This record gives sequence, C-alpha cells and structure tokens, in this order.
Amino acid sequence: MDKLSSVTDLSVQLAVCLRLENLIYHTGGGVVRHFRRLSLMLHFTREEFAARQRDAIDAMRTRNLDGLLMFRQESMYYLTGYDTMGYSQFQCLYLGADGHLTLLTRSADLRQALQTSTIEDIRVWADRADSNPGLDLRSILEEKGLSGGLLGVELDAYSLTGQRWDMVRSALEGFCFHEDASGLVNRLRLVKSESELVYVRRAAELADDALEEANRLATPGASEQDVLAAMHNAIFRGGGDYPASRFIIGAGERALMVRNFTGYGTIGDNDQLQLEFGGAYRHYHSCLMRTVLTGNPDSQQVRMHAACVDALRACQEASRPGVTFGEVFDTHAQVLDDAGFGEHRLNACGYSLGALYPPTWMDWPMLYADNPIVVQPNMVIFMHMILLDSERGLAMSVGETSLITETGCERLSRMELDLVVN
Repeated sequence: MDKLSSVTDLSVQLAVCLRLENLIYHTGGGVVRHFRRLSLMLHFTREEFAARQRDAIDAMRTRNLDGLLMFRQESMYYLTGYDTMGYSQFQCLYLGADGHLTLLTRSADLRQALQTSTIEDIRVWADRADSNPGLDLRSILEEKGLSGGLLGVELDAYSLTGQRWDMVRSALEGFCFHEDASGLVNRLRLVKSESELVYVRRAAELADDALEEANRLATPGASEQDVLAAMHNAIFRGGGDYPASRFIIGAGERALMVRNFTGYGTIGDNDQLQLEFGGAYRHYHSCLMRTVLTGNPDSQQVRMHAACVDALRACQEASRPGVTFGEVFDTHAQVLDDAGFGEHRLNACGYSLGALYPPTWMDWPMLYADNPIVVQPNMVIFMHMILLDSERGLAMSVGETSLITETGCERLSRMELDLVVN
C-alpha cells in the first residue's frame, strides 16, 4: 500500500489516499484508519470517464493551463461520476495537465466520493471555527508543483460564493496565476454521448408520464398540490430522480409568473394552469411546458396557443447543425411577432439540458438574440414558447425537449401539442 504523500500540517488538513480497493484515512497524531471501498455506483464505464478527462486535458493544453480548479458539481459528475449534494459547502476538484485528479471536500462527503466516483486521491478539509479550505487547496497545489503556473478556475459556479472565492484567491496570491475557465468543461458536456442519450430518453419518458397525470387531474376544483404530487409520483415511481429545478405550477393570474413560488391554490371552473417541469434520470433532464385550460377558453388564448405551436415547430425545423442558438431564437421571435404577439413574448426561448444539479436545470447556452454558439449533433435543447398578456391576464406556453441529429431535430416527447381543455 502506498503511503500518503506528504502534506503540510496534518493537524489542520486531513488527507485521504485511495489505491485500488482499500482506503487509508490519515489524521493528525499518527492515527490511521482503514476503509474498504465497496462496489462503485458508476453510471458510465471507466473508459468513458477516461475519454472525457482526456478531452478536458486537451482543452486545457489548448489554453496553456497547468491545471483546472472545478467548483461546479456538474463538472465533477461528468468527469468522474462523483455524485453529492455536498457542493453546498466548499469543495474543489483539481485536474492537472498530467491527468492527475485530486478532490478536496469535507468528511461528510468522503464515502460519497469513494462510492460514486473514479477519483483515487481524496483530501478532506476539517470543519472548525477558523477553517480556511483555500489554504488546504494551496497545500495540494504546492504538492503538485504548481508554483508560478497558470490555473483555470470555474468562477461561474453556484457553490463558489464570493466569500469562498476570496479564500481561494487570497491563498493563491503570489503563488500562481489564474484565469476564468468556466466554459471549459461546459463545452464538453454540451454534446452528449450515446450512453448519455439513453438517460436523456428515459428522462423524456418520465416527463411524459408526469404530463399525462397533470392532464388527467387538472380539472375544476382540483388542488394544485394534488396535481403536483401526482406529477412527482409518476417520475419517482418510474425510477427517476429529484429534478434540479422546482416544478412550476400556477392557476389564474399566477399562471403568468412562470416561476415557482409558495402558496398553492385551487383550479377554477374557467381557468388556466401553467406547468413547467422535467423528468430526471441519473441527473439527466428532459423538460416540458404546457398551459392546461378549464371551462370555456378565451378565443384570444386559443390564438395564443396556435402561435406557440407554430413557433415551436418552426424552431425545431430551424434547429439543424450549423445554425446558431441566436438564429433559433430569431425564428421564435419572427413567428410570434408575425402572429401579433411580439409584446407578449420573452427575451429567451430555451436552453441546453444535461446532467444538472440544484438550483436549476437550465444549462448553458441559452436561446437568445445574437448567441453565436453553433448547434451540433447530439445536443439536447429545451425550447419553450411563452406568451404572457398581463393586461388581459392570459398566459399560454408550449415547450418540449429535442435532440439535434445529423440532419435536423428529433422530438423526445410522445405527447401531442394539442390544447388541453378540461
């Protein structure tokens, strides 16, 4: 068994060194504890993880980076399988240009890292009143010989708060250089592998199951929470996961909010129910958006629905390899503007989807004006056509997830786009 590589001040930094099936867990004072690594919970092959890591290293070398500091949980999951909610606290995954991976995390996530990832070098920083994991990270980088080197940093990460980044930046001052590399792994995640698409398709099936429940239960007098509970139940009974975003549901004027909020109501006799939700499987998402009506629909709302369907179909037709995300948005805008609803549309009409963690399933990039990102095969894009008429209190939306193919765009939902009136 290899001995633990030397680190500074073991009384402050707990270190873990993993080799093969056994774990040696070192603490200060010469205490050594042994763990056995149980069967791994990996959702992709080791070969696929290794290929993803090679792609990341190639991208790093293109930018002359000596290492990459990852703070996005999505990046960690994508490259190693590491699956945790512990990103609410400080943690960082280091990838060196030499291919070495080191995870710095908390003791509460030690076993999570062992059982869900391929990472073989796990370090634990100690929770205490004066903890500064930025210094623990610097110790790791000193060990790797990064003094004077150039590091890429995922600055666009929900877990990297201003306070935490200040710790890291202060610890690295005078030691090495750094630059924003938030998009490095994001760009790799954008185009899905065939094994990823298996999970995306299952997520789409679960989303359809949830919509079937909503269409069945969204009747006059029904509780919004009963509808919401049935939708979640369909996904969990189907083997799905917690979604990265909260479901959106709201009747009446609240249908115009298109955001999750607390305080649920009851569906009226002549009402509109806004729904935006997603199926999730192995953290991969497929989303849908619909407005379900009850009673006698307003004729204007019927026209709004027709315009949304036309816009969605036009965007799907336009979403072919080689066009830009901005051009797809322009298609949406043109159709809705021509239908007379320009003042009621939004400034974005969708975004990429993948393996995401809370607080959102919205992935990069988005469909908005002038976005230069080029559409490529095996991208998964959620397109939502939303019209909100605040003056008349009317809402309408139609949205679904599509897979970009070599020649066009494939719908992942089996559900029709017809207006549902209960």
